[in-house]
Amino acid sequence: MIVFPAIDLVAGQVVRLRRGDRSQMDVYSDDPVAVARDFARRGATWIHVVDLSATFEEDEDALARNRAAIEGICQVPGISVDTGGGVRSLEAIERLASTGARRIAIGTALVRDRDFAREAAARYGELLVADVAARDGVVRVNGWREGAGVSADELVGELVSLGYRHLVFTDVARDGMQTGIDVEAYRHIARVAGFPVVASGGIATLDDLRALAAQGDDIIEGAITGRALYEGAFTLEEALAARP
Repeated sequence: MIVFPAIDLVAGQVVRLRRGDRSQMDVYSDDPVAVARDFARRGATWIHVVDLSATFEEDEDALARNRAAIEGICQVPGISVDTGGGVRSLEAIERLASTGARRIAIGTALVRDRDFAREAAARYGELLVADVAARDGVVRVNGWREGAGVSADELVGELVSLGYRHLVFTDVARDGMQTGIDVEAYRHIARVAGFPVVASGGIATLDDLRALAAQGDDIIEGAITGRALYEGAFTLEEALAARP
């Protein structure tokens, strides 16, 4: 199981939101590249980076700061970067690919622009990650602010038919809350997809990571953890050691 420490970016700062709410934001660093280097030094091989300024369609200054941060993180030796946030065009995918990102996540556009979702999958294949977030089984989009009117099961089934083979599934009600995880939710989505998923949302303790790892590599490809790391619930070294 891959452990993905998370770096969420707003205007070049490392932040965490609660349930995706922009108004409930905690700032942890103004040097995201230094944070990435520290994760690498402590044993991480992947980092999950989210451009929240792009997601929330913030001003050009905020976007430029995040672009510079992502480019810098992608240059950290020994790190593979999984990044997304506001990816709504083939040009955005190409730009992120050119920075050295190893995986690029698409979220809202998978629901709002199926033609784009189809063309992106055909053109970029394994580079792409379907980023599906849901609350009470219903997909959330636009920074999780809006319901999409489609179930997670239905969307995942459609994305698999288009050729998506990497999936991050976020439990919105638990994200950033450190309330613990719903293992069965990830087992269910993995069964629907037919391949292992990356779990996101609510990881609070090492027992949560152990519970995910115990599902096996055919169910859980990885786990994203953010607030618990930044607030000292466990160290990255402990998280990496929690895997079997």
